[in-house]
Amino acid sequence: MPAQSSQHALRPARPLSTPLPDLLDLIDAELRPPVATDLLVTGIEQRSDAVLPGDLFTALPGSRAHGARFAADAVTRGAVAVLTDGAGAELAGELPVPVLVRENPRAILGELSAAIYGHPSQRLRIIGITGTSGKTTTSYLVEAGLAAGGLSTALIGTIETRIGGRRVPSALTTPEAPQLHAMFALMVEQGVDAVVMEVSSHALTLGRVDGVRFAVGAFTNLSQDHLDFHADFEDYFAAKRRLFEAGSPVAAGTAVVCVDDAWGRRLADGLDAPIRVATTEPADWSLAGPARAHGGEQEFTAIGPEGETPVRLRLPGDYNIANGLLAVAVCAAAGVAPATAAPALATVDVPGRMQRVERGQEFLALVDYAHKPAAVESVIATLRTHLATAGSRGRLAVVVGAGGDRDTGKRGPMGAAAARGADLLIVTDDNPRTEDPSAIRASLVAGAQSVSDDQRGEVRDIGDRTAAIEAAVGWAHAGDVVLVAGKGHEVGQEINGVKYPFDDREVLAAAIDSILRHSSGSADNGSWSTGAEDLTVS
Repeated sequence: MPAQSSQHALRPARPLSTPLPDLLDLIDAELRPPVATDLLVTGIEQRSDAVLPGDLFTALPGSRAHGARFAADAVTRGAVAVLTDGAGAELAGELPVPVLVRENPRAILGELSAAIYGHPSQRLRIIGITGTSGKTTTSYLVEAGLAAGGLSTALIGTIETRIGGRRVPSALTTPEAPQLHAMFALMVEQGVDAVVMEVSSHALTLGRVDGVRFAVGAFTNLSQDHLDFHADFEDYFAAKRRLFEAGSPVAAGTAVVCVDDAWGRRLADGLDAPIRVATTEPADWSLAGPARAHGGEQEFTAIGPEGETPVRLRLPGDYNIANGLLAVAVCAAAGVAPATAAPALATVDVPGRMQRVERGQEFLALVDYAHKPAAVESVIATLRTHLATAGSRGRLAVVVGAGGDRDTGKRGPMGAAAARGADLLIVTDDNPRTEDPSAIRASLVAGAQSVSDDQRGEVRDIGDRTAAIEAAVGWAHAGDVVLVAGKGHEVGQEINGVKYPFDDREVLAAAIDSILRHSSGSADNGSWSTGAEDLTVS
């Protein structure tokens, strides 16, 4: 059986075969027609166009359509049975394969997927990292530390899935349960020892990680995000807590919690013997003295149960000190000594996270994924510290937007956070999706205008993201900093259901190349103009 379908599902090459009656017993479903069957199931899939022969097709109710409408197509592609609810059974009509009927089939999807693939997470060391910001960076750092300890590693996250050096772009921070357990089975097959994965609040709420046995769970922080999905902060926090609290089916064996913010302290206080990590106070893992920054890198000394460990990072910012310290603690909890893991952290660069774009220009240009108010504020604070430490009189330009069809409440605070820290704020389009882009930008501009005149710099509204980046580059002089925030590693821009190719790093590099060509023979980079139609907000 192929290990990869047309939808790029990662699957084991030699899947197990599970008798259908065994699955019936597991999920307590009604069989229609109620006849004995000796069918064998070798996979599970909820996307009809990704079904492989031998699969159980899960026809789930969705927000726009019921999956049962695609059951016939799934059977044509080789599905040997269909799992759905009562409404789905009616929609699917007569099918030439058994139909398993159970109300709320999504609730058992994780455990069912785990069973079909032989409970692969029990044979792996799974490290789950959750929180609002820092999941991706911490995941990359932990993976490097575990690999330094001689473990064969895999990574599942926002940017990519990586198994033994093979990279696959990620569509979701945490895959759906059928794909996740299939990947675990493939990892077991390929000799992986440890898996580092980001665990989103959506995944915890929707059951995407059900059936996973986490060896270690880590918490970074909590700030405003996803309040379009969660009712409020308490609901958001409750979702994150599922990875840790006693009685949760996905509770990790060991909890490692950063207690730098109030939410981390509250989480740790409610757990039995968590490992506490703090950069501001004594804890199980803390700092032995202040961090030292130089040349875009920084060093600190971690102090934990085994004593002091020097750590060096290629990543700037106080928040990355917290990420790095958490990573060392997680590696230790996973069985890799700090003295072994820490040197590997110095080799890590994270795509789209404070990623420099160097084209020979005399100003610093960076791309970052910051797309939440707290993240924008933290990144700007880091760059302001960089300018102060360098003794530079340089200025800071920030290009940022907000995604459409997502948490609208964060837009004003994002605009305000950026306006307070930037000498030039350019509000632009992010991924408008199905919303009016100008309305999204207006919310950010309103937030920027809420900052008093003496606390904010110039604010412009330039919808076209390319023109916005070009305008920031055209504004910059030697010693300045240009930050393009919000999309980071993303390589597309979604507008009205269509995803167009767009990579901030490539566009920023092209803008710098263009200005260098235009300014050859001139010392004043800022004299070059893009000709973009700017709206200056006073």
